[in-house]
Amino acid sequence: MNQSTSASVYMDNHATTRVDPRVLEAMLPFFLDQYGNAGSIGYQLGEDAKAAVQIAREEIADAIGADSREIVFTSGATESNNLAIRGVAEQKRRRGDHFVSVLTEHKSVLEPLARLARHGSQVTLLDVEPFESPRAGWLDPQRVADALRKDTALVSVMLANNEIGVIQPLTEIAEICHRHGALLHCDATQAIGKLPVDVRQIGVDLVSFSAHKVYGPKGIGALYVRRSKPVVRLEPQIIGGGQQEGRRSGTLNTPGIVGFAKALKLCLAELPTEPERLANLRNRLWDGLCRQLGQQLRLCGPSLDSSRLPGNLNLALGDVDGEALLMTLKGLAISSGATCASTEPGPSHVLLALGMDDDLARSSLRFGLGRFNTEEDVDFAIGAIAEAAAELRKLGPG
Repeated sequence: MNQSTSASVYMDNHATTRVDPRVLEAMLPFFLDQYGNAGSIGYQLGEDAKAAVQIAREEIADAIGADSREIVFTSGATESNNLAIRGVAEQKRRRGDHFVSVLTEHKSVLEPLARLARHGSQVTLLDVEPFESPRAGWLDPQRVADALRKDTALVSVMLANNEIGVIQPLTEIAEICHRHGALLHCDATQAIGKLPVDVRQIGVDLVSFSAHKVYGPKGIGALYVRRSKPVVRLEPQIIGGGQQEGRRSGTLNTPGIVGFAKALKLCLAELPTEPERLANLRNRLWDGLCRQLGQQLRLCGPSLDSSRLPGNLNLALGDVDGEALLMTLKGLAISSGATCASTEPGPSHVLLALGMDDDLARSSLRFGLGRFNTEEDVDFAIGAIAEAAAELRKLGPG
């Protein structure tokens, strides 16, 4: 999805978030004064870095109901997804060569699965509820049950979708997977820090997440790997140093890890109130755009209720191309339903998986509201989009 540029109002928080100043403050000492390598022992700088990493690891684990030994630090959720999927697939003692996922998953899940398929594995991608449904994008757990086989090694289902915000029934899916002996991986990048997430209660085996979606720094993520019986074992993808018990080699990003922990701590502190605030802003945005743009406006994804991320809004304009509108907009950063700046130009694969046609998908806009957005931002966005859409409608089709 493409982002507008030179914006004074930022509403693309599903793509990335601004680093919270409190997070930056926590990180700075580990760039300047406490700059030691957490793998270097025998002198104070190294020991201080090691201690800081351990404290942060424990805080991150606590944030998701895990044990600190179950956290593997990575460069971000894309690497975490690759480590989970390829790590299971390359284990000699895996259950089989069948993998199950969903058509609406992030490309960092779909592309590793496609690579496995090219090398002989069998991959099943499941449909979701269609565009016209109030539960659009939702995965019926029965679809998972019907897809499982005796040789299914892994199921991968995103907790909250990065484009349409739909929240999947992971607890039910986990019960089904474990009843059939399959592992369950979850890309929870958009959910952790925004929704209560307890990996033990959900029953998931592997969970990917990242700091830069929760007002932390880019370049640091994590993979939760369950250690309770039966232990989940992965074939490492980055080797050469043996760090993190050999599960992921490389010098630990101490400032990033410290910032990651601080960012999650701040999100947890705000969880009692922030989801409701964001939902109110999102609903104000939707209502205002409906008033300004008329009946052609279509909601993409599930209803605006608890089945959707509170800060997510994805809508289709119908008669206005989303990319053209972004080029007309001034002072607002959002995303469109086309992926012209990616390596695979075309409409969003998520929207197409809902059954939307190319033109309708290209007319869509995605908003990701976040911590730093206000009612004034929302009102500005309504006015800016209404003005840009009116200009394009005057030009007529094409």
